[in-house]
Amino acid sequence: MDAPRARFGRSRAPWVGLAQVRLPARRRSATGELVWRLFLALGLLLVLTLIVYVDRDAYVDHAGGDGVSFLDALYYATVTMTTTGYGDITPVADHARLINTVIVTPIRIAFLVLLVGTTVEVLANEGRRALADSRWRKTMRNHTVVIGFGTTGQSAVQTLLRGGLTADRIVVIDSDPLAVAAANRAGLAAFDGDATARELLHRAELPKAREVIITVGRDDTAILATLTVRQLNRAAHVVVAVRDSDNVPLIRQSGADAVVTSSDAVGRLMGLSSISPELGQVIEDLISTGDGLEVVQRQVEADDIGRMPDELTGEKVLAVIRHRTMRRYYEPGVDALQAGDQVVVVRQAVKQRAPRVE
Repeated sequence: MDAPRARFGRSRAPWVGLAQVRLPARRRSATGELVWRLFLALGLLLVLTLIVYVDRDAYVDHAGGDGVSFLDALYYATVTMTTTGYGDITPVADHARLINTVIVTPIRIAFLVLLVGTTVEVLANEGRRALADSRWRKTMRNHTVVIGFGTTGQSAVQTLLRGGLTADRIVVIDSDPLAVAAANRAGLAAFDGDATARELLHRAELPKAREVIITVGRDDTAILATLTVRQLNRAAHVVVAVRDSDNVPLIRQSGADAVVTSSDAVGRLMGLSSISPELGQVIEDLISTGDGLEVVQRQVEADDIGRMPDELTGEKVLAVIRHRTMRRYYEPGVDALQAGDQVVVVRQAVKQRAPRVE
């Protein structure tokens, strides 16, 4: 899948394997936590060893009788921290016993807390992750699944967010861990894995999704992903991006409702911008959001009912959707607007701030 390049802004929504959802703002991994705690334990052991070795004349080795070496100090620190206490090396000076009481005992307690706490926290974290995963899956209904979180996928998500869809209703699937991390930073739940794997798609609750956007960067992968998605969910609206226009019929036969040819679209825009710079600028303005002009599809409002499409104030109607049939403004049958109609209009863009992350 294409590598993520666009950057998202920080989301306030706090949100975590293999076939397990990664929710945003996940803390250090379990392995990293264990390594960190291991270093802390070794640090405590080293501190205790140095305390004993520096004050070695205040200790007696009943087994050897030849003084306390560094190895003896390490041995004493180990058996003391683990509360084994064989008794072959003991402090005999008063200050050494005081140090054992005031310093060594707290170190021993800290080590035990660290040891037990590590075990408990690892188990608790796994339990919390499983519980969070279960709760998350129960809430996923009529959501949007974005397969591929590269440049195209991120732009699609930006548009969805600006269109009013909340981040908790979007699920990302990508085989690139960097893309998954970028999705998490954007406040999105994400899965790291093969988007054509049925088990992974089930984990993303794809059979219950309302819409699926496929932007995987390779047409062969897009075809396979579309077939798999359509087998799991026959009702979802599936939008697929392809690079080669020759593959559009095959993608449609695979079950896509809408197909966008990314390379052709970019090529046409570049050609128009070269031949007719102003026309290219207008088209680029229309497909961007937040400034200038924008194209939107909206439900007919109460004030619009009974009006002709060209009578709407502040909007230019391009098409009318009635009973799931689209009629362009110049086609026969486009009469006064009715309740339940939808219109595709060009209007002044409404500025909205989409969540962004560094």
